[in-house]
Amino acid sequence: MPCLYIGEKNISFNFHSKEFIKIMTLIPIILVLYVLVSICLTYMVHRKPRRPVNQKPDWGKVTDTIIPAADNGFLEVWRIEPDVPSKGIVVLAHGWSRNRDRMVNRAKMFGQWGYTAVIHSARDHGNSSKCRLMNGIRFGEDIEAVLKWVNEPVILYGHSAGAAGAVIAASRHPNLVKLMYLEGSYAETKPALLSLYKSFNKYFGLIFGPGIVFWMDSVLYRNKLGPLSPKSLAPNINVPVLLIHGEKDMTFPVKFAQSLAQSFPVNNARMWIAPGAGHSDSSQQPGYKSEVRKFLNENLENA
Repeated sequence: MPCLYIGEKNISFNFHSKEFIKIMTLIPIILVLYVLVSICLTYMVHRKPRRPVNQKPDWGKVTDTIIPAADNGFLEVWRIEPDVPSKGIVVLAHGWSRNRDRMVNRAKMFGQWGYTAVIHSARDHGNSSKCRLMNGIRFGEDIEAVLKWVNEPVILYGHSAGAAGAVIAASRHPNLVKLMYLEGSYAETKPALLSLYKSFNKYFGLIFGPGIVFWMDSVLYRNKLGPLSPKSLAPNINVPVLLIHGEKDMTFPVKFAQSLAQSFPVNNARMWIAPGAGHSDSSQQPGYKSEVRKFLNENLENA
């Protein structure tokens, strides 16, 4: 009978026993089940329930319109002109599961400073067109559609998936972006997804996260998750960037944003960490408005 020597103990295995044969029979079944479940979950995570916000612009002149998007889709867009002559345009992009209403308070802040705000709902969000497998890359495509529609250099503000999409759009259209704000962003997509799933449920993330990310990258994204990660694109973005991040963000920890900040050209990026904030409430913390305004003044208004 074969033996395994561990320290001072001899452990015997009977490779012909019923128990061993049963275990060896179960292993391929478990592997097949894991593959099938991870494939199903890969589809399901793209169908994460939407949590739209209901908050309409209450300042300036509001135009509610529809613009064309990729793959024959369309986006609902608000363009809000300030009550004074406009200093420029700010395009704001929401994160996963939200809609354009999510960015209204941030947009209003810029409106009070004399800027035109343009806010859209990404495909498969709000009342924009459906998209069966919406993802971060398509968030970028939607921001590209808005940039082309505006057709002049803008300040680009993205939150979470909208921040990742903003990096993609800015890398493809450097002539249409003059300054960026990235709130709740991340550096590399694969680690970010694993962190996201663990924040939902630790065991779900540990067990199924790697399988979901594998199918997502190899099948759905055709191995583009790495090349289109914010960290990979950042070195080619030559505009001032302010990264805004919650100190206690458990979805994408602060170290993700710090890694991204270091990836931009030297002296282009700055970080502001919102004390006590989580993933989505940095804009509600003391100091947020003054930091955003200070960065704007230093790089555009007083430059």
